[in-house]
Amino acid sequence: MNKILQFKNIISILILITFSLTLNSCGIYRKTDAREIPTNANDRVKKNMEEGRGFKIGNIGNRGSGNFQFASSNPLWRASLEKLDFAPLNNVDYAGGIIVTDWFSNENSNKEIKITIRFLTNEIRSDAINVIIHEKICGTQNNCKITKIENDLNGEIKFEILKKAAQIKNNDVATIKKETGEYKIPKNF
Repeated sequence: MNKILQFKNIISILILITFSLTLNSCGIYRKTDAREIPTNANDRVKKNMEEGRGFKIGNIGNRGSGNFQFASSNPLWRASLEKLDFAPLNNVDYAGGIIVTDWFSNENSNKEIKITIRFLTNEIRSDAINVIIHEKICGTQNNCKITKIENDLNGEIKFEILKKAAQIKNNDVATIKKETGEYKIPKNF
């Protein structure tokens, strides 16, 4: 009986050692320098979130406004939707950064076009969006040919969107200055 108890203790110690070595080799435990860790709890949470080592559930624990990255706060996105209001929209995906219109045309034409806008960045600059236009020409018996168009219209649409986005941003900044009395532009602009 005594030997069985000793054997169980040895097995338990071996399992504990193996488990601790496994945890150490997986990177769960790592040595840290106390000088690199912020002493304030909120700063530690922020640092962990920036490094991707934490998680957050909604706005739990948030007492102030944050950095909002959704469509209503993005001047480039708002300007694109405003400039494309004449066309029926087929796909609008803010998370994917794309707006696609449905096929549309003049009533007297057998030509239809589709406009796709791809967002490459949230900043208002010349390379922020990519405008792609496709043309569909249908003949008899729904025999249609679709081609990609590259002409001045692409650049004109892009220019108008960027111009409108700059106006929206300037209006938003002026509103913030008026409401808060501060001349500090938020980071998400």
